[in-house]
Amino acid sequence: MITWGISANSHDASLAVFVDNECKFASHSERFSGIKNDPDLNTKLIQYALQWGEPDKVVWYERPFRKTLRQLWAGQGWLLKENDIRGYLRRYGITCPVEYSSHHRSHAAAGYYTSGFMDATVVCIDSIGEFETLSIWEGSDNRLEKYYSQGYPNSIGLWYTAMTQRIGLKPNEDEYILMGMAAYGDPEKYRKAILDDFFYYVNGVEVIFKQNLHRGCRWWRPELNSEQDMYDIAAATQIIYEEVLDTLLKHTTRYLLSRNLVLMGGCALNCSANSIAHEYFDNVWIMPNPGDAGSSMGAVLSSWNTHIEWPGPYLGYNIQRPYPVKPVIEELKYTKMVGVANGAAEFGPRALGNRSLFADPRGSDIKDLVNDIKQRQRFRPFAPVILAEHAHEYFDGAVGPYMQFTATCKRPDLYPAIVHADGTSRVQTVTAENNPGFHKLLKGWFTETGCPMLLNTSLNIKGKPMVNDENDAKEFAKKYGVKVY
Repeated sequence: MITWGISANSHDASLAVFVDNECKFASHSERFSGIKNDPDLNTKLIQYALQWGEPDKVVWYERPFRKTLRQLWAGQGWLLKENDIRGYLRRYGITCPVEYSSHHRSHAAAGYYTSGFMDATVVCIDSIGEFETLSIWEGSDNRLEKYYSQGYPNSIGLWYTAMTQRIGLKPNEDEYILMGMAAYGDPEKYRKAILDDFFYYVNGVEVIFKQNLHRGCRWWRPELNSEQDMYDIAAATQIIYEEVLDTLLKHTTRYLLSRNLVLMGGCALNCSANSIAHEYFDNVWIMPNPGDAGSSMGAVLSSWNTHIEWPGPYLGYNIQRPYPVKPVIEELKYTKMVGVANGAAEFGPRALGNRSLFADPRGSDIKDLVNDIKQRQRFRPFAPVILAEHAHEYFDGAVGPYMQFTATCKRPDLYPAIVHADGTSRVQTVTAENNPGFHKLLKGWFTETGCPMLLNTSLNIKGKPMVNDENDAKEFAKKYGVKVY
């Protein structure tokens, strides 16, 4: 039985292939099309997925008719034709039967059924899915029961996206840049103004807004227009989000018994806030692709209602060759920077060693050098990747294999390239089990240099998807003068 899960026709499309009960492939559409945050499927993606055979069934990640009703209610018009999913799929030659999951259930299922937790509290926070913007679930013995749901237009995710637009960034794409900018601002300067102007009240899990922010808030306080104003707005936005998340999780622990948390939805990519979860829960699982793209997996799991063995995040296009340990170490010693495009690409927005740009984290000039190559703003932070057994020697706080939390660096003087302005780092840990080739590279680097970590960022430039296949890797090396192995 071949089942495809699909999330598309909105933003950041993706496709997952299951053969019987095993996920064999999952990828963002953008990796094959070259269009950042591509909302649609494409022929290259589908052709690659067909190597496992024609699908017997497709499970779509949301319910199109309910989405159409919400769009009508929101003043977007009657978009039933645009939401004709069977017609949409026929354009790509997909004619098998189609089933549907609800948007937030797809989020919850992607997290719960890959978590390994038989009992869990599942919290999903995003901008909007059909009518839902926040949902809380109780997972027990393969059952997902909804405890609470908040509806449109009240949405902490829409508010965060609106603030992203307000400071001149691209909504539904640059929220992580706002998170990085926050470290350069004064969180108190505009905190009260934002709370007064946007929030009606926050009471436990209820977050009620004064306006519908679906179309953004460019109108808000136009006199605030300096670069430092943007940093200060970002800082206030981030601290308010953290306060709301803290309140929400605290309330949830009072009413749901499980001390295992599954955190999902696009807001679960906010690694600066995610560490709060460890204050209230013993174990925290965030599937490495918690946003809408991850719902291609979640839609199928929602249909099955059963746990699967987590296949790991390396599910995309496979460049089949040995992991380049020796040449990467030599290039790092010589030029301090090197790319790796090897093995199956990561399913999720973060490079985890198979489509990565590595650099020596010890140089004071490295951060600017890498940001220049990637054509990013110089304030943007970089993440360290470290051998798991050494992580707590150098970092204080939550760490893990998927860059989902921030920790305080104990020696920023030694590793300035991977420390953000607030002293934190988004730490990725590596073991021989989760990526053997990558682990050998880090071991070799440590043996030769005494440094157990590298700077790890995605192998792309700003506004472009990560390198996907062999041709992408060659073009990147040629265009940007960085060797890619």
